Amino acid sequence: MSASQALLQVLTGSPGDSPAALTGALIALGIAAAHVVAVAPRLAPRAALLTSGGLAVALIGISWLMLAWLGLGWPAWPAVIGLLFAHLGRAAAPAVVRAPPVRAVAPAPIAPAAAARAPAPPDRATLGRYRVDRQLGRGAMGAVYLGHDPKIGRQVAIKTMALSQEFDGAELTEARARFFREAETAGRLQHRDIVTIFDAGEDQDLAYIAMEYLRGHDLQRYTSASGLLPVPTVLRIVARVAEALAYAHSQGVVHRDIKPANVMVDPSDDSVKVTDFGIARITDSSRTRTGMVLGTPSFMSPEQMAGRRVDGRSDLYSLGVMLFQLLTGRLPHAAESMAKLMYQIANDPAPDIRSLRADLPEALANVVALALEKRPEVRYADGRQLAQDLRTVEAKLEPAPGAPVPQQAAAEPPNSDGFAATVKLPRSDPRHNSPL
Repeated sequence: MSASQALLQVLTGSPGDSPAALTGALIALGIAAAHVVAVAPRLAPRAALLTSGGLAVALIGISWLMLAWLGLGWPAWPAVIGLLFAHLGRAAAPAVVRAPPVRAVAPAPIAPAAAARAPAPPDRATLGRYRVDRQLGRGAMGAVYLGHDPKIGRQVAIKTMALSQEFDGAELTEARARFFREAETAGRLQHRDIVTIFDAGEDQDLAYIAMEYLRGHDLQRYTSASGLLPVPTVLRIVARVAEALAYAHSQGVVHRDIKPANVMVDPSDDSVKVTDFGIARITDSSRTRTGMVLGTPSFMSPEQMAGRRVDGRSDLYSLGVMLFQLLTGRLPHAAESMAKLMYQIANDPAPDIRSLRADLPEALANVVALALEKRPEVRYADGRQLAQDLRTVEAKLEPAPGAPVPQQAAAEPPNSDGFAATVKLPRSDPRHNSPL
């Protein structure tokens, strides 16, 4: 058979119904199906279209060669039609919108100036079994809603993360697995000063964590020089956070993003709650395409900033930065660029807090300096020891303990829910953190 006759038969669906033709058609369909299911979803739309087009041409070419030179009918047109309809269906499906990577900016109270647009609220009044009452806050990767558990009549806070905006295909499956793994780990933490997690699930393309609903506000509003808390109050709060971290570290859990926005206080019942355990590691995987959540730059320890393996001492450094800011109204290190900030955190000693507030005692300055020690082996190794030292200092202060947390303070800065204040770095960046 001539080459032109063979090409015509291949393109028009011939030759007939021989067993060889049926077998060839099934093989071609199998190849096309494997491509559509396993390969195309991992690629960008344009790349998927190009690879599918190349596969279609290859199948037609093989079919033509086998018919023209060997006389074997191996029709490829059913597979080509399958590839065509698969791509038409994919083009008609809703597009997956990816949030662009957040670029590092000047340090906190730094929040990235151009955070990715958050996903739309749920299009119905429930998430899983929970009724959604209203939105409490919104950030770059999701939102927080006030919800209600109808089974036991309990109010809950529902934190959502739009994993499908960051991942697709096999990466989305892996991100979901990590999400539930970290939620389970955080859910095992039972401490009076750590927010309680009740449940985790996925609905409407949103992964969610249902947790204890906290009244009050975070500590971000007390970080400006005009709205500082009384020193004894600061020491009591930070001591409780240190004890909560000591408990978490004893359970093998490192927070990785300790900052004022992740500590909630309620003056009405003297509660202190550390939030967002596990959130900073949900996308932490060397296999992910988008990188991982590292934390807030100005609160990162030298080893975390350098991308080295971290343990509980890194959290205590971050807590030392928070203590410094709550006492002085400024951060120990501030720079106009990320490179300068990284250099300062790695090399420059933090200022003595007494150079900013002469009324603070030397014993407190020594505690802050030890918490901010660059070398992890010299820094506080246990949150309980840090808490004990803070309470020893507090006992020597006047006025006596018991001063209430002031109800009025400076206006709360935007993005205080802590989402937008974190940064993500790509896997190739040397500063991305290692998993424990």
